[in-house]
Amino acid sequence: MKRVTIRVPATTANLGPGFDAFGCALSLYTDVTFEETDSGLEITGCDEAYTGPDNLAYTAYCAVLGTLSEEVRGVKIHIDAHIPICRGLGSSAALLVAGAMGANVLRGNKLSTQGLLNITNAMEGHPDNLAPAFLGGLTASMVDGGLPVSVSFPLHAGWEFLVLIPDFTLSTPLARSVLPEQVNRRDAIYNISHGALVLKALELGDEKLLRTAMQDRLHQNYRKKLIPDYEKIEALVRTVGAAFCLSGAGPTLLCITRNPGLEEKLAKKLDSITEHHWQMLPLHVEFEGAHVLKAE
Repeated sequence: MKRVTIRVPATTANLGPGFDAFGCALSLYTDVTFEETDSGLEITGCDEAYTGPDNLAYTAYCAVLGTLSEEVRGVKIHIDAHIPICRGLGSSAALLVAGAMGANVLRGNKLSTQGLLNITNAMEGHPDNLAPAFLGGLTASMVDGGLPVSVSFPLHAGWEFLVLIPDFTLSTPLARSVLPEQVNRRDAIYNISHGALVLKALELGDEKLLRTAMQDRLHQNYRKKLIPDYEKIEALVRTVGAAFCLSGAGPTLLCITRNPGLEEKLAKKLDSITEHHWQMLPLHVEFEGAHVLKAE
């Protein structure tokens, strides 16, 4: 085998109080094709700024080959990305996962999924997006002894996910820079208790519980100041009864509901109250994680 295409789903991390722990795979994808050559590096399908050796798919590809003590020969990489970059939907994690899996497949799948998660987590620094990208569905993760531990959780079939993607970006480093180094005990307890109930609400399909449990005190109050229109959209979403939170570090916003017609209800008022254009994209949970789309 000399050529393989890996499909990786978008991911939404945190889900409110599950900061750097919870993640869920969504039905939006990045496909990355790897073709081995004798020498050199060629990357196509993305902005020229991302065609060098620091491309995340390539760095993960090389990291896996290094772990396997395999020579890094030439490779052609083509990226077909439908996950928008710097929007809080796991675009970076998708490239890392694709690169790691692509290299592993081309070398006969010598590493397990956990092994690939270990490698990519060392590069990313937190597994909240990586775990659902690899495993699909809803996951919760921790890091123990420097290694990620991830568990999948059940989801009620009736949930509808709606992401609101703005016409501006927000880098994860900037979104992290506004967070305090220390938090008070009450806020820590608040997030622990709310996070536990988020997982149960998603399992039961309890929208009322989810609306309450998805509140957060560790990151969203700080990050929302970086996102124009946040408070206006939050107020609008709450009037129609959906659960609401940042998707990852933002700026994409996430709405979760069991009531059909959420997109239509928001569309009637959204443009009239916002300064920026927000694309509404209805998605569903993707239960299949990263996988081989095509191999030759």
